[in-house]
Amino acid sequence: MEKETKEKEVKDKEQVNKNLIKVGITIGDLNGIGPEIIVKALQDNRILTDLVPVVYGSNKVISHYKKQLNLQDFNYLSCQNATEISSKKVNVINVWQEEVQIEPGVSNADGGKYALLSLEAATRDLADGKIDVLVTAPFSKENVAKAGFNFPGHTEYLAEMSGAKEALMILVSGNLRVALVTTHIPIKEISNQLKKELIVAKIEVFEQSLKKDFGIIKPRIAVFGLNPHAGENGKIGEEEQQIIIPAIQTAKNNGILAFGPYPADGFFGSALRQQFDGVLAMYHDQGLTAFKALCFDDGVNYTAGLPIVRTSPDHGTAFDIAGKMQADEQSLRSAIFLAVDIYRKRKVFKEIHANPLAISKDEKGKKE
Repeated sequence: MEKETKEKEVKDKEQVNKNLIKVGITIGDLNGIGPEIIVKALQDNRILTDLVPVVYGSNKVISHYKKQLNLQDFNYLSCQNATEISSKKVNVINVWQEEVQIEPGVSNADGGKYALLSLEAATRDLADGKIDVLVTAPFSKENVAKAGFNFPGHTEYLAEMSGAKEALMILVSGNLRVALVTTHIPIKEISNQLKKELIVAKIEVFEQSLKKDFGIIKPRIAVFGLNPHAGENGKIGEEEQQIIIPAIQTAKNNGILAFGPYPADGFFGSALRQQFDGVLAMYHDQGLTAFKALCFDDGVNYTAGLPIVRTSPDHGTAFDIAGKMQADEQSLRSAIFLAVDIYRKRKVFKEIHANPLAISKDEKGKKE
């Protein structure tokens, strides 16, 4: 009887461990606030209840920030690869072995080199199914470029690595979800890049993400104009009349609840935004300036349209406060929980929309 009880306990434990979601976390720029907020976000053991954190970096770097933060009770398991991951522990995979000079607040090539090594290792494990979701700490685009990173940012890199046709950046905080048609491009290029087909594609990806990733059955999407006052019927620019309105109409014809174009300046301050499940802005600062003013502390950057789940905090490397132990980890913590939530919602969506059992010939005859 005692043997059977122990065997049952082992099986129950194995089942619990299977249900735990493995969250890969890249370390970001070593000299930014990435390692600091990672340690802060993972120091509370309650985070281990539903997930297994897997940090891609170096135990020496984590140990450095643990000492700087004076977190004597913060423990982690040092691993050489993903096969050594343990549940109920914070795991640190040593992507490199050499000693690295940590210079908080200093933007240099080393920060980019090791940030890229971390990202590449985590991406490989994600593709191989060794982790379930990916959370990326911030890196410097300038520094990773020096290391051979030829993409505008994480979004574009992961889109190419996963073979996605149309990735979409969405900033999330609670029920506020702001997506972007264009991302990291100069302002002078925005108008030339805006095409009806591009906007329609972004609306379609947005709608599918709201359904699949956020569990919204019939999402309503507000679409911004490009110009002040949404162009005022062509008086202040023609993009709305020639590109954006036709794109919205095409989306509607395809059964999507898309509305607009709305002027961006007053939208977030009005009650109008409460009527929508998502907002599609035409360019980076048009959507994100207001979003970060409202939700900077807990906002999350989510990449929709990918076969994998990837989130990140909504801020950058913050070199100005790096090493001062002043960084707020809430955005990273929110990114971790959102990744887990989206992973689960995707599983539910897949189960609900799985192909039904085929109707046999006998059953078909009875119905007829």
